[in-house]
Amino acid sequence: MNLVIVESPTKSKTIEKFLGSNYKVLSSYGHIRDLPKSELGIDTEKNFEPRYIIPTKSKKRVTALKKEAEKADLIILATDEDREGEAIAWHLLHALKLDKTKKYQRIAFHEITKQAIEQAIKNPRDINIDIVNAQQARRILDRLVGYKLSPFLWKKVTRGLSAGRVQSVAVRLICEREEEVKNFNPEEYWTIEAELEKQNAKNQLPIKALLAKKDKKLIPKLGIKIKKETEDILKDLKNAEYKIIDIQKKEQKRNPLPPFITSTLQREAYNKLHWSTKFTMRTAQGLYEKGFITYHRTDSLNIANSALSNAQKYIEKIYGKNYWAGSFKKYKTKAKGAQEAHEAIRPSYPDKEPNKLKLDEKQAKLYDLIWRRFIASQMSQAIFDSTTIDIEAKNYIFKTTGQILKFEGFLKLYPMKFEQNKLPELEANETLNLLKLIPDQHFTQPPARYSEATLIKVLEENGIGRPSTYAPVISTIEGRNYIQKNEQKKFEPTEIGVVVNDLLVKHFPKIVDIQFTAKMEQNLDEISEGKKEWVPIVREFYNPFAERLAQKEKEISKADIAEQKTDKKCPKCGSMLLIKLGRFGKFYACSKFPECKYSAPLEEKDASGKDIVEEKIDKKCPKCGEELIVKAGRFGKFYACSAFPKCKHTEAFGKSSLDINCPKCGTGNITEKRTKRGKIFYACDEYPKCDFALWDKPTGGKCPKCDSLLIETKKNITKCSSKDCNYIKK
Repeated sequence: MNLVIVESPTKSKTIEKFLGSNYKVLSSYGHIRDLPKSELGIDTEKNFEPRYIIPTKSKKRVTALKKEAEKADLIILATDEDREGEAIAWHLLHALKLDKTKKYQRIAFHEITKQAIEQAIKNPRDINIDIVNAQQARRILDRLVGYKLSPFLWKKVTRGLSAGRVQSVAVRLICEREEEVKNFNPEEYWTIEAELEKQNAKNQLPIKALLAKKDKKLIPKLGIKIKKETEDILKDLKNAEYKIIDIQKKEQKRNPLPPFITSTLQREAYNKLHWSTKFTMRTAQGLYEKGFITYHRTDSLNIANSALSNAQKYIEKIYGKNYWAGSFKKYKTKAKGAQEAHEAIRPSYPDKEPNKLKLDEKQAKLYDLIWRRFIASQMSQAIFDSTTIDIEAKNYIFKTTGQILKFEGFLKLYPMKFEQNKLPELEANETLNLLKLIPDQHFTQPPARYSEATLIKVLEENGIGRPSTYAPVISTIEGRNYIQKNEQKKFEPTEIGVVVNDLLVKHFPKIVDIQFTAKMEQNLDEISEGKKEWVPIVREFYNPFAERLAQKEKEISKADIAEQKTDKKCPKCGSMLLIKLGRFGKFYACSKFPECKYSAPLEEKDASGKDIVEEKIDKKCPKCGEELIVKAGRFGKFYACSAFPKCKHTEAFGKSSLDINCPKCGTGNITEKRTKRGKIFYACDEYPKCDFALWDKPTGGKCPKCDSLLIETKKNITKCSSKDCNYIKK
């Protein structure tokens, strides 16, 4: 019997289907060895030797794998073909002592199909120690930064903070963009549009042309700066004749987009499906493990010839020969340090249309996106008929363009935005009638804040991080409250994010330097290619970093960064209050801490401009009967019981009970509340006695089918709150 070990249980079930009874497939459930959490785990005096342990959660799994390995004739390590996968195979080798007691093989594949698995088993290889060393170097560098710099931030700013090589650069980018937005000064500029028509035209749409030249010179975007200049041009154009002086007709072709790599998949899923990068990767993982797509952590645009051939057959069969590109279209990646040996993300079976697979709703949406993008990448160009017309009026030139889709090509399968503008049949020297001139005032706009998609794009363009790091980096800096999303789903730095970024930029510039971080990624790539040794790279980074850290430990005081004196006195002990900086912003704290542990939210101003720390209201706590007060927290004002910490009742500010009786306990009322991350939900005010809760707002009405509460979704659909009832109000 041969034992195959993969890292995922879903993957093991898929592979087991393709292999005969002579194979048993088990999962390691990810990494089975790691650095210890309780200590640095790296000997900086002995060539940065890592101390790996088997975490408690993995011990049972390792014991089970050892037991099966003893019975097996051959152990096949079939983990993913990337740095993490290679490292997992290497850790399995050591944890199971395969190199000493058992014969083993390492196999790798880009897709989980019968053909790919059989081919991999026929062509085993050794574990690539260069790739393992690149992963170890990254892990050790991240551990050194995280475990050395994070405690520094705890001492000098506040507890609960962290720093990291890639995450700190991402925060810097967001902070710098915010500064650009705040310091932006809009500039005024004007455009002039002419609405024209053919002479003797009947029921035709007007021809819209934009002023483009004056005295045969192009007018730049900000060329007409003030209203007075606009008025002077309008006066000049009074009684002008509008004559066509040039007509240019040409055929324009639009190429299909390449198949997805990790970053472009994340960006397109964000733009089209409004998914977070984390959710996209989790959904893609499921598709890969079930064998429907190739490996989803890749920065290569390579495609196997067999897949290209299958795509050609499908396109010619379904759409016709003129819809195929005519030859295999191969794309070259622009990503720095891309692993060209890997494949792009594509369907494992190109002829399997999305509606032919049994997938859940989310997986079906992502598969549809991946499948369409891949098939479209091998289709013919879209062809447009384009017309550009120059219209002369005195010493001014107006320009208009028209575009008509002639042949849809790849757009038939992968629609993209384009404008069609059909112009009437016009001839050179033809005179047009002026309907009106439209002057329009504009102002330049500040640079856009980053969304998840645009942040990934700028990280990729600068060579920061790799496909597997984008989702966890964004998740980490959001979780640490360094950044938050505004109503437009764009990132803004928080107060604590700005403070930490300023500190790192000033005192640890290399940690947040884009070029330095990109150079480190390049070094890691060269380690994986066997061109560099990992220990000198780590030493070159660590020695100056450790010296600087020791120096800044002495130089920097917490009081300079995270504390501010006030003239207020502590209501508990009479000592002076300080304004301190916490993970979720500023707050009042007693200067005698830890002897006195008084703290309060930072006040807002009342109508007279006076400070208010807590505001009393004429309202009783529904739990204990004490007075409710208004407090200011991370997400604004909220109601809290004055008997805190004995009573921990809170309510959303301005939102008392919805006057809807709780259907579960019958005694409480439904109240609007917030999670720790600020997300609104609706729950019984008798919690924890009653745990009834809903994400969507109840309307107060009852379902005519099952008598459960009706809710209104974010898409303004009224439906039943019960998962077992499908009632939707028309």
